[in-house]
Amino acid sequence: MLNGIREDIQCVFERDPAARTKWEVITCYPGFHARTLHRLSHWLWRWKLKWMGRFVSHIARWLTGIEIHPAAVIGRRFFIDHGMGVVVGETAQIGDDVTLYHGVTLGGTAWDKGKRHPTLGNGVVAGAGAKILGPIFIGDNAKIGSNTVVVKDVPAGATAVGIPARILDNGQDETRARMAERIGFPAYGMSDDRDDPLTTAVHSLLDHVVTIDAMLEQIVLRLEDARSPRRDGEVNSDPFDPNYTIKQNC
Repeated sequence: MLNGIREDIQCVFERDPAARTKWEVITCYPGFHARTLHRLSHWLWRWKLKWMGRFVSHIARWLTGIEIHPAAVIGRRFFIDHGMGVVVGETAQIGDDVTLYHGVTLGGTAWDKGKRHPTLGNGVVAGAGAKILGPIFIGDNAKIGSNTVVVKDVPAGATAVGIPARILDNGQDETRARMAERIGFPAYGMSDDRDDPLTTAVHSLLDHVVTIDAMLEQIVLRLEDARSPRRDGEVNSDPFDPNYTIKQNC
């Protein structure tokens, strides 16, 4: 337990530039207090002292504004920044190196017993006010935007935003960025908010330019190949065949 507490203190310095000293973290960080008290309440819960576990959890909620059910399973280096209003349900499972900002809810969508709260993989970051609801899975290193409402699984490494959450399509981001650099437009300066009509229009134009550029490259390659005679000396009349050759005039 002491090693875990040391890791919790260290991860505060890694994720909060406002942290100055260990004493400040120990005495002034409600996220650290809530995590430390959860260790105790979870230990009591596992030893069937469930009322005591709930009581410790209640005291932690009163002191920090963070409510973590004693049955919730939390991994190493868990960090809650600011913390006020964070709620973690009974059957929630949280991996290592997870970060939650204030107002995050890991809640359920039904009154049935059993698994009804989300599972967060390693390295997940949930922005302020995010609501992750139901027995869903958030993949490793996924990012949940502020005030996002997530009710479906999120793939590893993805970014989810909006109500209800949608996965940002980052498939062409790298290609789009290269094209924008070529034409002198800083695409990385544009917002990823796909509800913004200006952003949508600019991204559509860049994607269209990428498609046209790829088609032109294919045409140039075939024209260059057409200038080379075929090995068997035959002439192919199909200009889109890679083996197309131009008959030379005598």
